This record gives sequence, C-alpha cells and structure tokens, in this order.
Amino acid sequence: MAAAPRAGEHVAVVGGGICGLAAAHRLARSGTGVTLLEGSDRLGGLGTFFPWRDRWVERFYHCVMPSDEHLLGLLDELGLRSSIRWSPTRMGMVVAGRHHPFNTALDLLRFTPLGLPDRVRFGVVTLLLRRLGRGRDLDAVRTEDWLRGLYGDRVWELLLAPLFGAKFGARFGDVPALYLWQRLGREGAVSVRGYPEGGYRAVVDALRASIEAHGGVVRLGAPVRRIGVGDGVRLELPGEVLTADRAISTLPLPQLRQVADEDLAPRLPEVELPYQGVVNALFFLRRPLSGHYWTPVVRSGTDFDGLVQMTPLAGVEPYAGRHLVYAMRYTDRGSALFAEDDAAVAERWTAQLLALHPGLGREDVEDVRVFRAPFVEPVYPLGYLARRPPVVVAGTPLLLATTAHVYPDVTSWNSSVGLANRVVATPAGAPRPVPG
Repeated sequence: MAAAPRAGEHVAVVGGGICGLAAAHRLARSGTGVTLLEGSDRLGGLGTFFPWRDRWVERFYHCVMPSDEHLLGLLDELGLRSSIRWSPTRMGMVVAGRHHPFNTALDLLRFTPLGLPDRVRFGVVTLLLRRLGRGRDLDAVRTEDWLRGLYGDRVWELLLAPLFGAKFGARFGDVPALYLWQRLGREGAVSVRGYPEGGYRAVVDALRASIEAHGGVVRLGAPVRRIGVGDGVRLELPGEVLTADRAISTLPLPQLRQVADEDLAPRLPEVELPYQGVVNALFFLRRPLSGHYWTPVVRSGTDFDGLVQMTPLAGVEPYAGRHLVYAMRYTDRGSALFAEDDAAVAERWTAQLLALHPGLGREDVEDVRVFRAPFVEPVYPLGYLARRPPVVVAGTPLLLATTAHVYPDVTSWNSSVGLANRVVATPAGAPRPVPG
C-alpha cells in the first residue's frame, strides 16, 4: 500500500524503465501529482522496442515467470494478466560446438560432456540445491566455493564456471552464493514461461495510459542534467528547471553521481558497484533454430554465450514469417566488444551462428540488429546485504530505486516492480530537511 500523499504534493520520477513506470503509476493512483522524466524518446528501459516492418519488436528478450508475483500483480491492476499466454519451454545446451537437450533426467544421463558419476552428482545436487542453501549465510559465501564444493571440480570447471560466468564475467566466482540461490527460487525447475499478448510494448503503453489517466505527466526526451536538493528537489533539464517536493531516481548509481550537484553528491551511497553491460544481437530468421527457448553456449568459439529463441513462447508468433533469435554477451561497458561497430558484430556473430547450425544458410538470415545496454547487472560483493544502501538519501527528499537495491532478488521486471512498490510505500517518503 502506498504512503498517503501529502496535499498538493508533486513528485518527479527520473527514468522511464519499468521501475520508474511502476512507481509513477502507483503514485498517480494514490492521488499524488507526478511527472515522469525519460531522457530518451522511448519508455521501457531494457524493455524498449523498435519498429520492424509493421510490428514492434523488443530490443532485448523478456518473459514472465509464474513466480513473478509483483509483476503479475501489476498486470492485474492494468487488466493485462489474462493477456499472458503460458507455455512449457525447453532448454538446450551447446558445449564444444555440440548440441544437447537439457531438460529431463534422460537428457542428463545422455549429456556426454560430463562423465557418468558427474552427471548423477549434477542431477542430485541440482534437485537439492535450494534445500542445501536454507539456513546458511550465503551472502558471505563465494558462489565458486559453494558450487565447487557441492558439484565437484569437473562440473564447476567444465560447465558451471563458463555458464554462470557469462553473467558476471571473470568476477562471477566472487559473487555471493545468495544471488544464485534467489535465482533458483525464481526459476527453479519450472519450465513454464509466459508472454503478454501485444508484447512488452502493451505493458509499457498501459502503464503510461494509467499514469496519464490519473493526472500524471509523462515526458520523453527530457534528460536530467543536474539534480539538487534542499526544501524540495531541483532538476535541470535542457532549457528549463523543474522543481518537485520529492523525487525518485531510478538512474544507476554511477549515472546519478554524474548529475548530482556538489551538495547532493557527498550524500549519495558510498557503495561502488561494478556493472556488467550487454551486447545483444537480434536475428530475424526464415526458419527456426530448434524448439529450445534458452540455449547456453559454452566453449564453442563464439563471442555470444547464449541464445534465446522467442517463438517457443506461446503468444510469440513468427514476425512476418520470421523467427526471432537473441544472441547475447554480458560484458563491461568499457570493453572492446561493447564499443565495436554494429555491422562488424552482426557480421561476425552471423558467421558464428551459422557455424553452430550447419543446416542454416546465410540466405536464412533476413536481418540482424545489434543493441547495447551499459548498466544491466551489478556485480555484488560478499556481504552486500549489510552494505545495501537505503532507498532514502538521508536528510533529503530524494529516494532511490536502482538495481543496487534489488539484491538479493534477481534483476528482472518482477524485482523492479517490487522495488517500486517498496519505495513508494516508504513511510512518509523521504523526510524534508529541517530549515537551519
């Protein structure tokens, strides 16, 4: 439940991703005056989309899990929950260029990259992993130490290190095991996934409509150049200054530090988190790759480390007869890959995709689009629960709703909506400074 709005109060929400949209939606519904400021020409953050022929296509892949209670609750409010079409999905695995199904006990027994004892150990430990983590302080345990001890050296080095390392790069082994344990809680062994009719643009459009229907204002192309605090919040935009009683910033902390004025900057959380970005290539194919929704690619000579094929999801029909396949690589935003020319990435990754799938010809690739996002996944240090910053910047009317605050939950639309709910419901919001 949202905190009761103050009479005539005006709140600015900085950032039009799902967290900012959900926060502005909840504020507007409570009767608070709200202005949402998005610097780009598109709402949605990582859920943004682009036109392709007569359709809108997401730049990055998304799905809904049955355990996404916050997101599903929001969709209920928007009248969209019934639009989710659910379907069982399957997982594949490519190891050293060879394709393997990876769904059933029989698939595991046939998984030749591991010897038989390791296959059996892998299956038993995976079934028990959530139970084995209960009651342990996994926030203080390195992921590598926990998984290597449970699965053994061979499974860790051959499979788990490259598989999970794809998410965090070389630092994955140092990430708290609690993050993985929480991820298993969200995904577990559940193979059912959902997708909203009309895609994620339908969700973004419904949120904007809700905000505006309740008196809120949504502004695109409104980048915040400077933020200052006092008896309210001062936001400098190109050619104008906006003031608000309170503000909620969804900007990643490194970006927020760049726009904070000299008074606000030293009040911001001191936690310094490295972030993984992502390079994502979207292939429009004339034929499907397989029936697998998710396929990690391990030690196979590719720059990308995973493939997501959208057409196995119910509600995702081929776009003009074309099948959508996302290839991704998580990487530091300062890496050479992140800075590389789109055309070069598209050409090289196309050649690598064709080499992985000999039955696919270059004539089957209709189009390739390359997208990047710089702040996707924080690389959390050990003991981060005790260091996780509060959502209120002490002594100011500024609240924070960033990926630095969702831990130990997995970064997702669901955790972003949950964070928005928590921030908006903060008792009395951010306290106003006492006049000196």
